[in-house]
Amino acid sequence: MTVKTPVQHIEIAPGIAGGQPHVAGHRIKVRDIAIWHEHLGRSADEISAEHDLDLAEVYAALAYYFDHRAEIDHTIADSRDYVDGLRRQLPSVLEKRLNGAPRE
Repeated sequence: MTVKTPVQHIEIAPGIAGGQPHVAGHRIKVRDIAIWHEHLGRSADEISAEHDLDLAEVYAALAYYFDHRAEIDHTIADSRDYVDGLRRQLPSVLEKRLNGAPRE
């Protein structure tokens, strides 16, 4: 019988999930689980059910997040800044229409 420890639930591998920490056997990043739990208020049970993960995998990801919180929060902020920059450069079609721009 093989027993997985929390460390074995999390992998970092080039070419998988952009080289970021992720749940082993999945492409779900620790960062995403942290966002779902910390920012969107999802419980570990909800995350487990919605993303077909074992509770142990969710808790391992959260433990990894709390052990590396500053680093992961920095990647979350960088991603948010990148998306905000794109939104400023490329306003949505709906936003253009609401502001009276003619149809393209």
